[in-house]
Amino acid sequence: MNLNTKTLPAAIGAALAGGLFFGLINEGGETFALIMSPKAVGEREGTWNDTDKAVAGAVSYTDGLANTIAMAEAGSALAQWARQLDIEGHTDWYIPSRDELELAYRNLKPSTEENTQYGRSGENPSALPPTHAYTSSMPAQTMAETFVAGGAEAMESEWYWSSTQHAAHPSFAWYQYFSYGDQFNFRKSYEGRARAVRRFKI
Repeated sequence: MNLNTKTLPAAIGAALAGGLFFGLINEGGETFALIMSPKAVGEREGTWNDTDKAVAGAVSYTDGLANTIAMAEAGSALAQWARQLDIEGHTDWYIPSRDELELAYRNLKPSTEENTQYGRSGENPSALPPTHAYTSSMPAQTMAETFVAGGAEAMESEWYWSSTQHAAHPSFAWYQYFSYGDQFNFRKSYEGRARAVRRFKI
């Protein structure tokens, strides 16, 4: 795809490359455009994995694709579902990493609720530009109309799995709450939501 930072769509939520554009991220020193899957085919509920055993190779804060491949190889039905998606001919979908999922909340926040200011929720050194912890009012509700609460593409006001396993406690993985932005971790055998994404280098 012949896109760069000057030719990307200006608007968050614009249709692009099989889904909807939601931001830029730095991964391994390279810039990637992030694409959210259409909700009708790219969102589901499930456990991170049916076992709480550690999954080698699923601890990246930025590389959701590598995490998801490791999860799938370890037997995660959620990861296998994401890897099998074929949307408009694109077959490289995955569960977003913690930093990728944070960027989704920051740019696609569905509600007008105040953001959590707990811990370091919102700090994202991988986002372009890098971001700091949330304030009560920032980020604000998204300007992308289809992602506003009740819209066809809106994230539910619930928590969503990232593909990033907790490094110190491997029976847990990170999540992002899309009501008020809490970033925390939960036991991997619990059921949550997931929304597949894809990316491409620019």
